[in-house]
Amino acid sequence: MTEPEAITLEPCEPGRLTAEDLRSLFLFEKLTDEQLTWIAEHGCTQRVAGGGLVLREGDPAEQFFVLLTGTVALTRRVGQDDVQTVRTEQRGVYMGATTAYLRDDGVPQRYMASMRALSDSEFFTLSAADFGWLMREWFPMAIHLLEGLTLGMRSSQAVIGERQRLQALGALSAGLMHELNNPAAAASRATGALRQRVAGMRMKLGKLAAGKVAPDRLMQLLELQEEVIERAAKAPSLTAMQTADREDELGDWMDEHGVTGGWDVAPVFAQGGIDVDCLTEIQDRLASPELLDQAIHWIGYALETEQLMSDIEDATGRVSSLVNAAKQYSHVDRSAHQWIDVHTGLDSTLVMLAHKIGDGIRVVKDYDRTLPQIPVHPAELNQVWTNLIDNAVQAMSGAGTLTIRTYQEDERVVVSVGDSGPGVPDEIKKRVFEPFFTTKPVGEGTGLGLDISYRIVVNGHGGDLSLQSAPGDTRFLVRLPLSEPASA
Repeated sequence: MTEPEAITLEPCEPGRLTAEDLRSLFLFEKLTDEQLTWIAEHGCTQRVAGGGLVLREGDPAEQFFVLLTGTVALTRRVGQDDVQTVRTEQRGVYMGATTAYLRDDGVPQRYMASMRALSDSEFFTLSAADFGWLMREWFPMAIHLLEGLTLGMRSSQAVIGERQRLQALGALSAGLMHELNNPAAAASRATGALRQRVAGMRMKLGKLAAGKVAPDRLMQLLELQEEVIERAAKAPSLTAMQTADREDELGDWMDEHGVTGGWDVAPVFAQGGIDVDCLTEIQDRLASPELLDQAIHWIGYALETEQLMSDIEDATGRVSSLVNAAKQYSHVDRSAHQWIDVHTGLDSTLVMLAHKIGDGIRVVKDYDRTLPQIPVHPAELNQVWTNLIDNAVQAMSGAGTLTIRTYQEDERVVVSVGDSGPGVPDEIKKRVFEPFFTTKPVGEGTGLGLDISYRIVVNGHGGDLSLQSAPGDTRFLVRLPLSEPASA
């Protein structure tokens, strides 16, 4: 088992900051001289070299940190990867035991993230016990409010987040099952029809043999059958109107030449791309009016068998592509962090949401296929595409144009998800990324989708998520860096 990385903080140096020094930090600027003096006496400064680990996710939350100098990054562990959630060099930002003032209810508090110094950094630190004491003693009313807000938000997010995940999973599962059902049912129907056609071919072969067909004629018939099938495989596709005209021509020819049930056989030949000239060639090759009827039916069975096998191949291929899209979407058995082509995730998300998009919405994909691969967490990014596409579909109420565009802008890849809906009013634009804010009716939205997307793009990938909206043209623009954030 790998030993955990050591914490590299240098020993604490008490008394380095005065009350006036502390007042220059925005967190303490409104405190009294007496309060600042108490904090200066109970706190100390600590340093860590660039690249060093300051605190580790999951360890007991024993210290409250205020950044004085340097650049730090907070990360959360996801599977085998560390996902960067915050990167900052702002003097005075705080982290660590930030909720030490909450009643513990018997549950020990632990660091919710790891913090690493990206450059040589210095912190002012207080013990969790001292920070918790001063907050409860100096700001009792604020603590009651903060406790209610923190614990309430924690409970609400847990319940609503779980329900949202279940609803999203249910919607995706229903859509996937709907998409899978169509090709599966088509394959099942084709298999049943194929069984009947194979049985018919066996009976027809028996009749040919019983009719005392000469061996050389039978071999000729088999060769003719293979030639017709090969010709059908190479025949150009016909429009519905052309196919209907071809069926009429073939049916008339068969009636004129005494082929029984010609109007039942003609559609098979027409679908296979066979024309009247081919039938005439079959007649000339056979040189036997008595054999023509049975030969036409036997070749028809062979053609229909090939068509049914093609239908089964297409249906099973569709099932396979859907399963592959689902795997791409969920990134099963893959590490969280990868260099990927952004279009792969967009395409798999569109497949997963095809049932929800429906026939009334036209999907336009304006992709720049020359874009380089980018470093992302694919499963998280697919959640962003799901939220943005789902919002666009709902905004259009089942009718309109969904436009997915990709392009490069400076050192970033940009993904634009646009819709032709009514647009977002100006007074709402500033609030769309706020948690729990939604314009949907009660029970139809949690208001977390865009907030989660924003945090994934901005905090998790160092990118940017913005909104541009006008009636008939609303776009969410996701900007993702071409390279990983540099670290010391």
